[in-house]
Amino acid sequence: MNAEHFDLYTDYLISSFGPTTATGLSALLDGQLSHDQVTRLLASEPKNSADLWKIVKPLVRAVESADATISIDDSISEKPHTDENDIIAWHWSHSFERHVKGLEFLTAYYRSQENDFPIRTPEG
Repeated sequence: MNAEHFDLYTDYLISSFGPTTATGLSALLDGQLSHDQVTRLLASEPKNSADLWKIVKPLVRAVESADATISIDDSISEKPHTDENDIIAWHWSHSFERHVKGLEFLTAYYRSQENDFPIRTPEG
């Protein structure tokens, strides 16, 4: 995995307001990164928590503080009319006190006296 390409791709996903595509990223970069390079990046071997730690460890070590906390929150983006698949499924909603169909995701946030920022995974 090319870390520079990965950073470009994740920044593209985060900053986009509409549909995102490999071709769209390539066009945004005036062809400096081909859509084939993006496709190969996405088709590469799945990552796990050890891979994530290798990526974030330098940042964590640079900003770690004894007074820091990491807040984690789970949320559900409801998708009542979407067919169930690998990511759209039934999840327990504490807000509605019932199961809802949708996409469940986690949000993580680091906060200390000196720093505060969202934590994101390589998947975006």
